[in-house]
Parts: sequence; structure tokens; C-alpha cells
Amino acid sequence: MAIPVFLVHYHEIGLKGRNRSSFERQLIRNIEFLVEDLPVERVSKISGRILVVMDKAAFATPGESEDGFVAGGLANPQVVRVFELLRGVPGVARVSAGWRCGRDMDEIGRLAAEVLGDCEPFQTFKVDAKRSNTDFPIRSMDMNVQLGDLLCGLFPEKTVRMKDPDAKVHVEVIQGSAYVYAKTERGVGGLPVGSAGKFIALLSTGIDSPVALWRLVHRGAVAVGLHFSGAPQTDDSSEYLVRDIVDALANTGGIKRLYIAQIGDYQRRIADVVPAKLRVVFFRRLMFTVANELARREHAKAIVTGESLGQVASQTMENIMAVDAVAEFPVFRPLIGTDKQEIMAKAIELGTYDLSTQACADCCTLFLPRNPETHANMREVTELAAQMDFASWAVEICDAMQIFEGHCNARR
Repeated sequence: MAIPVFLVHYHEIGLKGRNRSSFERQLIRNIEFLVEDLPVERVSKISGRILVVMDKAAFATPGESEDGFVAGGLANPQVVRVFELLRGVPGVARVSAGWRCGRDMDEIGRLAAEVLGDCEPFQTFKVDAKRSNTDFPIRSMDMNVQLGDLLCGLFPEKTVRMKDPDAKVHVEVIQGSAYVYAKTERGVGGLPVGSAGKFIALLSTGIDSPVALWRLVHRGAVAVGLHFSGAPQTDDSSEYLVRDIVDALANTGGIKRLYIAQIGDYQRRIADVVPAKLRVVFFRRLMFTVANELARREHAKAIVTGESLGQVASQTMENIMAVDAVAEFPVFRPLIGTDKQEIMAKAIELGTYDLSTQACADCCTLFLPRNPETHANMREVTELAAQMDFASWAVEICDAMQIFEGHCNARR
């Protein structure tokens, strides 16, 4: 019985020198965690790649012959699901879906015809066959000739083209088995989650912050989401929406947990002391102070925001400087030079855009002035800050936060 397999290719990990094996192990652990509820038999390293083998028992049917294909072939819904999941795992540069079989040219030819037929519609094709060592008696060039002749006979209306064909059949003979595939697509690249530390992500229900969070997860870091709700001064609709956004990003395996902080009453305290034009700056300073406290509790190393320079009043250089003055950890702004159209395109790709465009009450619009200050004066900000004990407020807020566990291998 032929069972689907996936060859997971990586690029950046392969450049890591002496540390390469630790990155490979982390990627394997992450894949095992993400597919644990799917019919996958095992995940292992093979010849500079990672091999994911589907579970033969999950596809067996009574009376089926040993050389039968999985029902639906590579279009089987479970196979497609694993393929799409693997493409979205940080650290994966490319995923190839195909079949594993014995080192028998008749069986290899049968599978080659199967994967080429799955490429329809196409007009031109080529075969790229190779053996990894000489214990297989047929040379790579001879395999190409034999398989090419077979496929030309089975697909007489198609044409062989050696450069830029519409379809390419890959055959690799490795370690006692042959792997045959044609379907291969790019992954998200980056580094495996868990290889680059932990960060606190200020996560709103807007378009930008989920994209910023993903950018750091894509580089191997583990995210701890921190959402600020305007409750009890507003309703708690943003709290449910941000959980939906976290669920949409779950397949990255990069969000350890989500904290929800209700700061509406603290925003009112700020509004009672701070002139309207500076409220936005002080709301942000409170958020960063809370993030400091949470980072200490979570042993995180940085704070990440979705700010883009000049996009709104709080994101001018002067206001960013006034807010950063309270930060006790490095603040990363992966979108700082990105325009809105680029951010929106990425949010659509991640599946968070439709969620982020839903209307809901949140802390960002609470007590918002008509004309916020865009060039905060640090002396004035410092004098006003002395009238409020943000450090003790942050402890109170953190002690009262709701906590939701995420989908992350690092959590274990």
C-alpha cells in the first residue's frame, strides 16, 4: 500500500553550522506537536530534510491490496490538511507531497505516472531522478531515461521540456526507499518556534498587531499575547475577538498564552489627571508598564508592538520616545517602516484580516481626545507621570488578568 509522505525542506536552518542540529531537532519537535491529532505515523530527519510519513493504518480499508493507493490519493482531505499545515510552520522553506515506495522501477514508474497525472492541466514536463548512493544499481541518468520513456508513452499528448516545464516529476532513491513527488510549494521560511526566546506581544483587535506578532514568531520566538480591554468602562467584546485572532494564528504553534487586562478604570484615573491631548501617550505608557511586569513574570526578553511610523498620533517619533521611556525591555516594532497596504495583505494571508475589521469596543478609543498631541514634550510628560503610581497599578492589573493557554510546543 502506497502511503503519502511529505519532504520538508529548510533553507536558513541549513546555514547554522555547528548549531544546525539543535534547530533541526526543534523543527521536528514543533511539527510533531502540530500534527499530533492528525494521522501521521512519524516525523524524522532524512538526508538534509525532514520526512513526515502518514499513518498507514489510518488509511487501510478491508480487502485493499498491499499496492493500493490511499483513497483519494494526494487529494485525500487528511493529506491536504497536513500539507497546508506544514507550509505554515515557521522554519519550513518548502513542502513536497508525494509517495514512498520500495526501490523497484515498476513501482516507481507507477507512482511517477500518478503524481504527473495529479499535475493536470499541463503541457510540458520533465523527470528529475537521482540516487543518493551507488548501492542502487540504476544510475540517475538511466532512471531519467527510463521514467521519461514511460511517461511519454502514458502521456503522448504532452511534451518533454528540460527548462521551465509546467510539471516536474522528482524521484529520489534514499536509504533503501524511493520517494516520488511532483507537488511542491513554498513554506513560510524563517526559524523554528522556540529557537529565539520569548516576547510579550501587545495584541489589539486591529490589523497591525497580529501581523507584528507573526513576524517575530516567524523568526523563531515564542509569543505571549497581552490584550488591553476597556472593561468595565466598555463592554468586553474585544476580549472575545482577540481570542479568535489568537485561534487563527494557532497553526504557527508560536503563541504560548494570552493575557487579557481590563484597564478601563485605570484609563479613567489617567483622564482625571492628564490633559486630553496627552491621554494617548499616557495610556500607552501604562500598557508598557504592565508589559514590563508581565515580562518579568513570564521571563520574556522583549516587548513587541504593531506600530508603524506616523500611522496614528501615538506613532510619531516624539510620542514613541515618550512611551519608550518607561520600557524596561527592548521594544521591537517589526512594522515600523511598513505601509498599511503591505500590512493588510499579510493579515489577509494569515487569516486575521476579516476578524480585525470587525467593529468592537476597545480601550484604544476610550477617553480619546479630538486632537491628540503628536509631539509630546518630555518635560511635561515626566511632571505629570510623577502624580501617578503606574508601577503599583501594573501589579494590580497583572494580578487580576485573565489567562488563556495557547497552542505552542514551548508551553510543554
